Amino acid sequence: MAERLVVIGEITRAHGLRGELRVRPLTDHPERFERVTECVLWDTARDRRERHRITAARRQGDAVLVSIEGCASAEDAGALVGRLVALPEAEALPLAPGRFYPWQLEGCRVLTEDGREVGRVTGIERGAAQDLWVVAGAGREHLIPAVPEIVLEVDLGARRVVIRPPDGLLEL
Repeated sequence: MAERLVVIGEITRAHGLRGELRVRPLTDHPERFERVTECVLWDTARDRRERHRITAARRQGDAVLVSIEGCASAEDAGALVGRLVALPEAEALPLAPGRFYPWQLEGCRVLTEDGREVGRVTGIERGAAQDLWVVAGAGREHLIPAVPEIVLEVDLGARRVVIRPPDGLLEL
């Protein structure tokens, strides 16, 4: 089984002629790029994961410009566009109480507030307004919007999520 990764950014384009990468941070702490010395570049379409050494990182507006060993030209950098910048799960930053990483939900049981079993979280789909949690159970799949009006409780220790689905959501 492949090691679990925590995504901290996405390569959006090459920057300049010397192989720098423009990265859109997908972390609440983009300054951490300046302290990371090694990462995994993850091509999710092919599930290819390659370890790389980060030689430099600096902020530029909302983006981070990253240099990695072996990436020396605009062409090298262009070939990496679309890859995710990730770290091993063990290097994830600790979160405040009550907060969690989306990947920590995978495998959690999902129940309605009256105790009805819906299924288990099998994935997360990123949405413009909110994430959708993919819940598989009873021969079907449900997309549960990750909003406080619906998600009442997340208990990672018990591997349980309690939801209050609006009428019709579980019939879709």
